[in-house]
Amino acid sequence: MPSHQQLTVIILAAGQGTRMRSERPKVLHRLAGRTLLDHVIHTTNALHPSTTYVVVGHGADAVKAGTEADVAWIHQAEQLGTGHAVGQVMPHLDDDGIVLVVYADVPLVSVQTLKECVEAAREGALGLVTAELADPQELGRIIRGANGAIEAIVEFQDARPEQRMIAEINSGILALNSGVMRRLLQAVESDNVQGEYYLTDIIGLAVASNIAVAGITAERAEDVSGVNDRVQLAELERIYQKREAERLMRDGVTIADPQRVDIRGEVTAGQDCFIDVNVVLSGRVVLGRGVSLGPGAVIEDAVLGDEVRVEAHTVIQGAIVAARCTVGPFARIRPGTKLDEDVKIGNFVETKKAHLGRGSKASHLAYLGDATLGEDCNVGAGTVTCNYDGVDKHRTVIGNEVFIGTNSTLVAPLEIDSGAYIAAGSTITTKVARDELAVGRGRQRNIQGWVRPDRRKSGDKAKE
Repeated sequence: MPSHQQLTVIILAAGQGTRMRSERPKVLHRLAGRTLLDHVIHTTNALHPSTTYVVVGHGADAVKAGTEADVAWIHQAEQLGTGHAVGQVMPHLDDDGIVLVVYADVPLVSVQTLKECVEAAREGALGLVTAELADPQELGRIIRGANGAIEAIVEFQDARPEQRMIAEINSGILALNSGVMRRLLQAVESDNVQGEYYLTDIIGLAVASNIAVAGITAERAEDVSGVNDRVQLAELERIYQKREAERLMRDGVTIADPQRVDIRGEVTAGQDCFIDVNVVLSGRVVLGRGVSLGPGAVIEDAVLGDEVRVEAHTVIQGAIVAARCTVGPFARIRPGTKLDEDVKIGNFVETKKAHLGRGSKASHLAYLGDATLGEDCNVGAGTVTCNYDGVDKHRTVIGNEVFIGTNSTLVAPLEIDSGAYIAAGSTITTKVARDELAVGRGRQRNIQGWVRPDRRKSGDKAKE
């Protein structure tokens, strides 16, 4: 068959998942920060299918709302088995393409395994992904003939005791010409213990029709492990995290403890980075060379330049941090923040939509929201940019080499020119010109003869 045949992906996601003991549909439970369904969509998208159909049933509305992926939805009103589910899609397909069937609760299957399965179908066979498990549990068993060829799949419920001893299992993942798939599905019957239409029955039908069944062994057995309960979900989480940690270490990253790092997105890192314990990396994270992440740091959708140092328990979200910056400990860098080279953000400093120029620093206890600071500015402890008036947000613009004293309140909209100096404890509401000193304090009064409230009460009691 020609290799340019269009590929259609069918993802089966209609099951209720009762063993999860959850009101949430099983396929919306998360592994490494991404739903099980989104894991499978992400993997199959690498095959560039013409269309991806997701068959939904239980919790269909929630499943649809749970992904932003570009897929077509097929509703299986009655869950009558996997063969019935695939059959709901067939009226939408031509007979000259390739169909790949995968499962939304099998999140670790690799792109390479799926490619091999599809290629077998392009060559005219039925591609079937299998694996050998030490404990195959209640999975369907692969039945091979004397010559080693796959002859059938028997579901665990229907298997004889000797068949249940077989270690090779059916993953459920298969690929076939769409026209052949249509014809075989029409011959599937529900004469089994469950009274369902098993997709796996097409294996025996294909053999009877002299269609070769090509067994594709999964790269790793755990690639085809499914999620039926929260214990299995946790097991696959650890497998995923171990793989991601090993990938980063092979790329030149030192991880203090690979079992205590969570990668929940797409992470790339330069050489000689260091990741301490309990770090969480989410979304798209780019680490330059020599980046150091302290214990408990959370980095989400951020780009960190070379030699950036993130101290303990710091949160960086949606930010760009240039080379040699130091952030934290206990800092919060919110979306829209941009830190130029050599910026220092210290403990308990929060930024939001803030741009700090080269060499500027806010060493502790400050809030910089909707603010632009030039180069080599110094922000004292307790400084706050008052960006919100109750209706709108306003911006504070600060020039180069500005000194902002401790406990200053900067009421936006506000402009402070280069070289200006803000005295400690000031509330600044109007523009400060270049090289000016701004003092916005109430006049100090020292009152003699003042009596502390507790002493007043003591005196009153004595009079009584």
